[in-house]
Amino acid sequence: MSGPVDRLALGLAALGRPAYINLGRDGALPPVRDVASMRAATFAVLDDAYAAGIRHVDVARSYGRSEEFLAGWLAERGHADVEVSSKWGYAYVGDWRLDADVHEVKEHSAARFAAQWAETLALLGDRVGLYQVHSLTVDSPLFSDEPLLEALAELAANGVAVGFSTSGPRQADAVERAFGLEVAGQPVFSAVQSTWNLLEPSAGPALEAAHAAGKRVLVKETLANGRLVAEAPRAVLDVAAAHGTGPDAVAVAAVLARGWAGRAVIGPASPGQLAANLRATTLSLTADEEAALAGLAETPEEYWRHRSSLKWD
Repeated sequence: MSGPVDRLALGLAALGRPAYINLGRDGALPPVRDVASMRAATFAVLDDAYAAGIRHVDVARSYGRSEEFLAGWLAERGHADVEVSSKWGYAYVGDWRLDADVHEVKEHSAARFAAQWAETLALLGDRVGLYQVHSLTVDSPLFSDEPLLEALAELAANGVAVGFSTSGPRQADAVERAFGLEVAGQPVFSAVQSTWNLLEPSAGPALEAAHAAGKRVLVKETLANGRLVAEAPRAVLDVAAAHGTGPDAVAVAAVLARGWAGRAVIGPASPGQLAANLRATTLSLTADEEAALAGLAETPEEYWRHRSSLKWD
């Protein structure tokens, strides 16, 4: 089953800062990753994505200058039909260096939310339709922070959809617990963005249940931070060869085949990578291919242990 291009969202994690953990960025990015070059690269990908029909862009406070680049592009191009989602909770501290000891710092607190929402508003204003807690885990202090939950509920009451992204081996538990949160009898969250890919599908049942309950579901890390392309398993390569396409198209098509996935977030670092990702929208996987690809799943613990070992470069 393939999916229309309007089910894709463009994520700027790989373009808003010089270092990230995605494999396969080196040849795609400018040879010199200064701010001006990365801004131009971001504009080029945004232009091609818009021309292809993508109308959702996903950024975050910790994605370096992603919000700034997106705000500049929106102002220059004048596109009024682009939906923007952003995230708070991590602060970018890499100082635009490839060799920084620490690139981002996480804090789920009312103070961090207030500060970062103000920063997002200053850049993107009312363009933000969805604001998400970044990488919520089941043990986050957010779950018992009443002032923070009240602040999030107030944002939702003012017309901005409030969601959360998840990470780690207990994503499903975080999804279920977060959607149970209420303030004054009303749910705090209406959307979730979780990792789901051919190597890490464990959150699937929880995401399917969320979709069935009317929640909005976005899927991130569709290419497993580039592993499904740079280190593509034989089953992925075989399916790609059968369809005359690349492994990235197969990986994205697998996400689009999930009926509960409202948006598949892709994170290309160049127009070429974007074009390769977009081929997923015309690729229909057979039942036999789906079965072969299902055998690639790792345990959540193994997957997230491997992810934490990836180098920022």
